[in-house]
Amino acid sequence: MFPSLLPRAASPLLTTASTSTASSQQPPAPPQAPLRLPPSKQPLATTLVAAAAAGLLLLSPAPDPSRADPEFKVYYGTAASAANYGGYGGNANKKDTAEYVYDVPEGWKERLVSKVEKGTNGTDSEFFNPRKRTEKEYLTFLSGIRALAPLNAVLNNLALSDVGLQDQIATADDVRSAERTDGAGQVYYEYEVAGAGAHSLISVTCARNKLYAHFVTAPNAEWGRDEAMLRRLHESFKTIQPGAPPPVTES
Repeated sequence: MFPSLLPRAASPLLTTASTSTASSQQPPAPPQAPLRLPPSKQPLATTLVAAAAAGLLLLSPAPDPSRADPEFKVYYGTAASAANYGGYGGNANKKDTAEYVYDVPEGWKERLVSKVEKGTNGTDSEFFNPRKRTEKEYLTFLSGIRALAPLNAVLNNLALSDVGLQDQIATADDVRSAERTDGAGQVYYEYEVAGAGAHSLISVTCARNKLYAHFVTAPNAEWGRDEAMLRRLHESFKTIQPGAPPPVTES
């Protein structure tokens, strides 16, 4: 009737578990000496920042060569008549007979002008960007012009023989015009046409009984990228007075 007061035998399961637990315990490992780093000349934080910066430089793409500041060369133009042109190319690069100069970016290509084109619209020279042929500069001339017409009339007259210029003016958001005189007393008319699809800078002057018109034009995307360079091309155009040495523009 009364529970047995005798000690019960240990359970085999408890005995096995206790034995396994005891056998799995290992004596504590002896303490290890603290790791000592060699002294550094720079703080660790500075070293890590420098390493991270070096890694970013290695992972960064190289700059696009087309975005680098270009070099320039001086073009010497003769504005020779179609009869004296001498075929393709002619003597347009001879400094001793040059009538005008302007800068050309290194890498731009010259488009050779035919006698027919020279005789019909007066194109004397043209250079273009080989990556985008519609980004270009060119010069036209017309003989028998002694003086400039009124500022507003000249631009409209130029557009009569240039369909592309007509379209730009017709769709232009803004057309600006100004008159300037260089150090030699030469008068230039300056025009800026901001068209819907392209941007143009035009410089017009009279010398040697001829009217010279220098054009710099580019699609709006290229204009936004190369505006500073294109303005330099526009400002580099100069005529050479008879007997004067050819000017050398900065490169």
